[in-house]
Amino acid sequence: MASFSINSLSLSIPSQQPRKLTETSSLSQSHGTLKPIVVTGNPPTFVSAPGRRIVAVGDLHGDLAQTRCALELAGVLSSDGQDLWTGEETVLIQLGDILDRGEDEIAILSLLRSLSNQAKSKGGAVFQLNGNHETMNVEGDFRYVDPGAFNECGDFQDYLVEYDYDWDKAFVRWISMTERWREDRSISHGPWKIVKRQKGVIARSALLRPGGPLACELARHAVVLKVDDWVFCHGGLLPRHVAYGIERMNREVSHWMKGLNENGDPELPFMATRGYDSVVWNRLYSRDLEDMEGYQNHQIQAVLEDTLDAMGAKAMVVGHTPQTAGINSKYSSSIWRIDVGMSSGVLHSRPEVLEIIDNEARVIRSNRQMPTEPSW
Repeated sequence: MASFSINSLSLSIPSQQPRKLTETSSLSQSHGTLKPIVVTGNPPTFVSAPGRRIVAVGDLHGDLAQTRCALELAGVLSSDGQDLWTGEETVLIQLGDILDRGEDEIAILSLLRSLSNQAKSKGGAVFQLNGNHETMNVEGDFRYVDPGAFNECGDFQDYLVEYDYDWDKAFVRWISMTERWREDRSISHGPWKIVKRQKGVIARSALLRPGGPLACELARHAVVLKVDDWVFCHGGLLPRHVAYGIERMNREVSHWMKGLNENGDPELPFMATRGYDSVVWNRLYSRDLEDMEGYQNHQIQAVLEDTLDAMGAKAMVVGHTPQTAGINSKYSSSIWRIDVGMSSGVLHSRPEVLEIIDNEARVIRSNRQMPTEPSW
């Protein structure tokens, strides 16, 4: 069981969107008086973040522009194009499904890693979760990959050569280089464009196979994360998952992504990653009853309550299933559904984020209207 701490500064937040730093909020404290963030597990599983503002962002699906809008809305990303962390001691949690349906997947992953590095120096933190599209890609399932994402993989592999395969240095800088590489590949035509696509497929396979460098990057992240009294996962947590062991599941999926399974058993991360009721695929809490034959509200609520009791948690936050009406809660606000389908490859809806302060949640919405073209 691994643990580490992140030094803290003071955070103060007033009331309207997104909440800015002031000296009048109930969280306002003198510099350095907040306790440090303590993280347990490898990958991170349990987080103590006393006095912090928490913001959660749902599925991003390869849309860098919408990602930036959501992070600016959350008050953690600068609006000047410099990709600077502005959240101070905020804890940012992204609930997975960065991959597929869009062309800027590695760029988004790079941006979040950069923000994570910056946040640590301010007393904040960035955590990512793996969703079903991350696990699908590590399994080699590329059904939902955008053509531009194959090209990004090919370009990124060439870019790695420039850094002599120094992964950490190259990966965190990719976000600042992605526009240039995209412009270069946009001028490809005819046979050369086909060659680049083939090269991109090969590159993606190499990057995301178990033990590949991008799969190992994803292996840094959990499938279930508990921050103070809140549980975060992509699809939904069930009592049997808790009984199996949250740290155990996170560790098994991480080892699988790193290609470290000693017995080579492909079923090892089944509990977390495969099957309709696995952690990353479960939609029990996210669909309306008309889509859930054989279930009643009281049955679902009972399962949810049992899960939260077993975790010692107040509420659960999930993504995975686009909510056409925006972020919403159910079952006495013990479940929050935050996937709004913001990617242009899904619903292209306006970004929304969930903010949690002093155990109270509220939705921060953009005033910008987006065209809605369901495709999921």
